[in-house]
Amino acid sequence: MNYTELPNSSQIKPTKVSSLTYYSEGPVIDSSGDLYISHGDSISKLIEERTLIPWTTTTAPNGHKILPNGNHLVCDGKHSAVLLINQNGKIIGKAASGSYKDLEITSPNDLCLHPNGGFYFTDSLPKVGVVYYVSQAKTIHVLARNLDVPNGIALSENCRQLFVSESYTNRILLFEIDEKGMASSAPKVFSNLPRNQKKGKDAANMPDGIALDADGRLWVAHYGMHAIQVLSPEGELLVTYDTGIRCTSNICFGGKNLTTAFVTGGEGEPTPGALIRLDVGVPGLSVLR
Repeated sequence: MNYTELPNSSQIKPTKVSSLTYYSEGPVIDSSGDLYISHGDSISKLIEERTLIPWTTTTAPNGHKILPNGNHLVCDGKHSAVLLINQNGKIIGKAASGSYKDLEITSPNDLCLHPNGGFYFTDSLPKVGVVYYVSQAKTIHVLARNLDVPNGIALSENCRQLFVSESYTNRILLFEIDEKGMASSAPKVFSNLPRNQKKGKDAANMPDGIALDADGRLWVAHYGMHAIQVLSPEGELLVTYDTGIRCTSNICFGGKNLTTAFVTGGEGEPTPGALIRLDVGVPGLSVLR
C-alpha cells in the first residue's frame, strides 16, 4: 500500500482559529464542510473555517456526529444521554439513555457511526466504563465493560476494527467487529502510548479523542501532552505533533480534501478553551461515509 507521507513534526505549526471562554470538545465536519465544536453548555458552528457562530445549547455537550439524514447525535454527560438534535439545533429526542440490564448510562463521552445505521459510544467512568453499540433497530448491546474511562472512539473504513482510547490506562484498545457491527472477541491492546515525565498539573498522559486518516493511521489527541500522536495501522508511534494546547481533547479532519486537522481543548477545564488547526496535508477518513 502506498501511504500519504506524513510531514515531520518540525514542519507542522499549530494555528489558532479561535479562543474560547470554555474548554472545547467534540469537533465534527458536516457535508458542507462546516465545523461544529462543543464548549461549555453550547455547540458552535465554524463557517468557512473563519467565523464561529452559536448553533445550539444543551447542558454538557461532548462527542458529536452527524447522521446521513442531517440530524445530529451528541453525547451529553449532564443529560446522561446521547441526544438527537435536528439540523436547526433543536433537541428532538434521546438516541441512548437510561438503563440496560444491570448498567445505567451515565456519562456518554464520544461516539462514531456505523454505515449500517447503528452507532457506538463510550460511557466514561473510572474502572466501570462501558462501550455500547446501538443497532439500527435501536437495540443496545454492550461490547465491553469495566474499562478505566473509555473515551475517544473510531471505526475503520472496512468497519471491521473499532478503536477506543482508555484514558486512565494511557492506551488504545482494539475491537474486532463482525458483519453485524458486534465485537467478535474481547478487546486487545492496540498501543501503549508515551508517558509524560512531568509532574503536577502537566503530568496527565490520557488519550482522549481519536480519528483515522485515509491510510488507516490513528491520530490520538493526547490530553496533557500538548500533542497529537499518530500511530501506524500496527499501533506503532510514527510522529508527534505539538498542538499548542495543554489539554488536547479531540481531533477531526476537515478543510479541502479533509487534509486539515482541527483540534479542540484548552488550558484547563472548564476554562479557557481554544480551537486550532494543523495543516498536515494528509487526508482524513470521512466520518460521514
